[in-house]
Amino acid sequence: MPDRGEDLVQVRLRKREELQARGVNPYPARFNRTHTNQQAVALFQEVESAGGGQVAEPARPRVGVAGRIIAIRGMGKAAFLKLVDGSGGVQAHLRKDLLGDAYDLLRFFDLGDFLGVEGDLFRTKSGEVTVQARQVTLLCKALRAPPEKWHGLKDVEVRLRQRELDLMASEETRNRFHLRGRVIRSIRAFLDTRGFLEVDTPVLVPVPAGAMARPFHTHHNALDRDLFLRIATELYLKRCIIGGLDKVYEIGRVFRNEGIDFKHNPEFTTLESYEAYADYNDVMAMVEQMVAGAATEANGSMRVTFGDQVLDFTPPWPRLSLRQAILDRTGIDADLVRDAPALAERMKELGVDIGERASYGLLVDKLVSDKVEPALLQPTFLVDYPKEMSPLAKEKEGDPRSVERFEAFAGGMEIANAFTELNDPVEQRKRFLEQEEMRKLYGEEDFDRLDEAFLFAVEHGMPPTGGLGVGVDRLVMLFSGQHSIREVVLFPQLRT
Repeated sequence: MPDRGEDLVQVRLRKREELQARGVNPYPARFNRTHTNQQAVALFQEVESAGGGQVAEPARPRVGVAGRIIAIRGMGKAAFLKLVDGSGGVQAHLRKDLLGDAYDLLRFFDLGDFLGVEGDLFRTKSGEVTVQARQVTLLCKALRAPPEKWHGLKDVEVRLRQRELDLMASEETRNRFHLRGRVIRSIRAFLDTRGFLEVDTPVLVPVPAGAMARPFHTHHNALDRDLFLRIATELYLKRCIIGGLDKVYEIGRVFRNEGIDFKHNPEFTTLESYEAYADYNDVMAMVEQMVAGAATEANGSMRVTFGDQVLDFTPPWPRLSLRQAILDRTGIDADLVRDAPALAERMKELGVDIGERASYGLLVDKLVSDKVEPALLQPTFLVDYPKEMSPLAKEKEGDPRSVERFEAFAGGMEIANAFTELNDPVEQRKRFLEQEEMRKLYGEEDFDRLDEAFLFAVEHGMPPTGGLGVGVDRLVMLFSGQHSIREVVLFPQLRT
């Protein structure tokens, strides 16, 4: 049986050929668009308001608008078309007596085609601001029909694999990615006004360090060397601090060759910032203000609806000891149960799946992710982590087993991670070597990696520094009410 979609493509191809036979270029290089659709409507409303609600025909503004055809109504000697561009929609009125022979081209137009219309703005009897077409220009002949307007794309896989169709069909999807842009602009503006310098660090790195994650591996032919996609931007940004750039940040993609679920995509967007002469308390205060500002920029309020919860990002946020949070949720004092096998037994009693063998750091992380994190709905800081979990963080004064680290949570998921950065080169080397030993003991786990270039830099002296990492995608999830990271990444990775 013939594929109806392909049959329709053939019909459109024949229209394309006939247009070309008539001397019409279906894909011209330019069109003089004077206004976006939204600007055109606003212009008419402004003129109308100045005229006391009336616009005489000689005073009608002349505009050139363009967009995708999403509706065609009527034919005969007149027709209405709805055009949509990135700003929104506008109606165009085509009349044979005004367009002459050009009106006959209407029968070659289809939904999904791009059209340029030049003409005068007026308001129809039904009250809609409309362009009275004086000239029309076909800007692109689409060979495939757009998704059905009213129902959009129901198949989630199609929406995500062919995001252009999702954007085409769904105003909600388009608005979500506009929101994402506002969030990132807000973060940039916040940091810029505080004197931070935005920098770029390598994506291809010789040592995939700065986080406990499995990297993607590649090979550079000209250099004949193995490289990795970065798993974090941390170590290069701290080298900037060492070099004398006291406040730096980077917003960019990092890559981790790990599982995919509703919170994880193999490539994701992070903000990392580093500030000399600051500690994790300073960073906590900064995070509260920055995220609250981003929420306001995204939604006009620090209160955000996420599922059936209203999350309030108004500072200050609660600060909870990690040790106490685990104790409250599980009855386990992770500071007293320091032996990994003993902790594993306690966790098994709680029904926490830990596999056959795991390090103490991984076990604590599993307790947090399974028992504590889901309960942290309102914005909350967990503070003071075991040293085993944080090889790049400075030891907490008076508590040699803990480090000055916090993670921020909201909506039941982690959104930020920060340290008072370790700047003792001898201790840092010791921690890296311990990580390498742990990798040998627990081959299935991810540990940080020894980076000699970074250690060489730290040996030249790094001032006290507060460092921060923020999951930008997760912030967008919260602010847009989405429970899957795939909905806030334009083109997520999907299983085949």
